[in-house]
Amino acid sequence: MIFRNVRLRNYKLMTKLMITYLLLTVIPISVLGYVAYSQYTNSVEEQVGEYIPKLLEQANGNIDHHLDEMKRLPDSLYNSPQVIEILRKDSYQSKSNLLRDEFLVNSFLSRTYINGGNSDILGVFLLSKNRLYKSTKVTYSGLGLESSFLPYGQDLDLEGKEEVLLPYETNLKFKGNPPFILLMKQLRDFENQENLGTMLIAVELTFFEKALSNLKEEGHSSIWMTDSAGRIFFHTDPEFIGKFDDKYSEYPRINGSFRTTGLSDNDLISTANFQGNDWKIFHSIPLSDLTQEADAVRNGTIIVFILVVLLSIGISILLAWNVSNPLNKLAKLMKQVEKGNFNVDLLIDSRDEVGTLAKSFNSMMQEINQLIKKNYQIELRQKDAELYALQSQINPHFMYNTLETIGYAVEEEETEVVVKMVTLLGRMLRYSLNNKDRVVPISFEVLHTNNYLTIQKFRFEDRIHFEIYEEIDTNRFYTPKFILQPIIENAIKYGLEEYQTCIIEIFIRKTANNELMIKVKDNGPGIDETVLSKLNGSLGKDPMAGRNSGFGLRNVHARIAMIFGDPYGLEIKSKVHEGTEVIIKIPMLTGEEAANISGGVESA
Repeated sequence: MIFRNVRLRNYKLMTKLMITYLLLTVIPISVLGYVAYSQYTNSVEEQVGEYIPKLLEQANGNIDHHLDEMKRLPDSLYNSPQVIEILRKDSYQSKSNLLRDEFLVNSFLSRTYINGGNSDILGVFLLSKNRLYKSTKVTYSGLGLESSFLPYGQDLDLEGKEEVLLPYETNLKFKGNPPFILLMKQLRDFENQENLGTMLIAVELTFFEKALSNLKEEGHSSIWMTDSAGRIFFHTDPEFIGKFDDKYSEYPRINGSFRTTGLSDNDLISTANFQGNDWKIFHSIPLSDLTQEADAVRNGTIIVFILVVLLSIGISILLAWNVSNPLNKLAKLMKQVEKGNFNVDLLIDSRDEVGTLAKSFNSMMQEINQLIKKNYQIELRQKDAELYALQSQINPHFMYNTLETIGYAVEEEETEVVVKMVTLLGRMLRYSLNNKDRVVPISFEVLHTNNYLTIQKFRFEDRIHFEIYEEIDTNRFYTPKFILQPIIENAIKYGLEEYQTCIIEIFIRKTANNELMIKVKDNGPGIDETVLSKLNGSLGKDPMAGRNSGFGLRNVHARIAMIFGDPYGLEIKSKVHEGTEVIIKIPMLTGEEAANISGGVESA
């Protein structure tokens, strides 16, 4: 059904072989390679999609563990009774005492937190009874007693819990704008059951990068963390910190991995939730990174596949050509045979089916040539017999008219005229009896016609006038015998029946198509249009069928067509009371060409 729809049977054999090769080799292998590559990339994607969330959960655990350690840092303050006593003080009697206590607390904060071996701490702030104690690695801004972003001092009640403030939730800024989180814990005086103040520890997020270091090694990946509103507080690209993730609402709420569809094309995104916070961590990696090795193998395979396909196509073309080329030769030879050229030979030496077909074809053409030669010889003998019969029919008709004319001259006792007419008759009889000549120089036919008209002029005296116009060399070109006399006989017969004078003009010229035209024109009564149509139509009929009024014209036309073919012969043009024109069309036949015609020629 498929082949019928695409009309494969109308294609050339070589095209069919190439299409078959593509259907059976190139296309299946291409589909198989594509399916294998797709399966492999999907497998890699699934494995990475399962592997990355596990790493994220592990990283979450590490981050939670580190945060727990950070949250226990304020408890170190209880190891210094001196600092606790300072924080219990409600007022000072002198400023010097106040400055001394500030120095003592700040020194403790520096020793314990800044210089205590924890490199992630950017600064420590202690707010107590409208007093601010601090120690930082770098300069800062945005945090002071005048700040109103937190209820400092005794009014703050966290009920003993720790709070984590993200960078955008505080006005605190450090030099260089490093990313950080702010751990906030309320300090309690367990002896007096009062609040001592609030400690703020700014922790740089470098520990996030350490915890996520294994994930960052995964190609061109991106890692970011957001709060419950989708605001980014950590990102491997610092430019995104503090911005909202505009795709946050479209991400799944469960841990796992998914391929982006309309989010960021061709990325694999993994997500995990923090257990102790409303934070979410995301990991994004381009699929091209996951399939980089597979793509390299794929590209190499494609190159090898293309080379193999090109090589195999070349081999298949060579094989298809070896099969189709002999058949194409056979088809071309068959076309020559259709045009009539049977002298062909298919030279193929192979012993396969095509070689057997070539031998059978050559044998068949030999038999056909032999049969053609036999039939051709039979046809030539038949045509010679027909021509001889036609010419024999003309001779009695010509003799009767000529002798009748001489009889008229004898009755009139015109001795000179009789001698002249007998002489002309002798020439005409000698020309007529030479039956072996099928074509003669035009000058011979013109001389014979001139003799005949001269005899007729003797008979009818001044009633006949004729002129012969030769526009070519009549000795060089040849024509069939006796083609003018029957036409002139008709002109004289019908012309003298209605008119006193019969004028005959004969024109011999070369046409624009390089053909010979002989036109016989008279001033006779002409032919009715209906009769003319029937007369022209009867020219192709059998001239042997009967001797009616059109016998002479059909005879001439049949002999010309028999020698030169159907395109040549007679054409009659006439109008009533305006005369008749008989046009003879034959090829420009020279002596060399005339010699090839059966029967020979008579030299000029």
